[in-house]
Amino acid sequence: MKFPRNARIFRGQLDASPFVGVLFLVAMFLLLNSSLVFLPGVAIRLPEASDLPGVTDPPLTVAVDTNGRFYFRSQIIKEGELRLQLRKAVRETREPLALVLMADKSVSYEILMRLYVLASETGIKQILLPVRTPSASARTSAER
Repeated sequence: MKFPRNARIFRGQLDASPFVGVLFLVAMFLLLNSSLVFLPGVAIRLPEASDLPGVTDPPLTVAVDTNGRFYFRSQIIKEGELRLQLRKAVRETREPLALVLMADKSVSYEILMRLYVLASETGIKQILLPVRTPSASARTSAER
């Protein structure tokens, strides 16, 4: 049985409007999923240092912003409530915990010491202050 063929070779001009429509859709998709989207969080400027050891124990993270507000598990928390939450976390785990104090570089030493004492009262043995590594441009200018 032979089937009839209706296919013909296209010899006219190509219409660009469908391609432009798809291009705009792809551009919108990329823009909405890029870094232009606001990412919630606390802006913390960590001090710079290099070649420091990492955390060996399971970490708990407490952030302190420039205004001295405490953040635990992505929520603002008062000092008394933070003490209760840290005690609860220490009781719930069988292994020792490490507290990572992500403090802005403008936070006073007094606030850091209050957090250090608070953490040691709750039973946390290892307390660390994270830093960010120096950028490549800062390293090259420092070497000159």
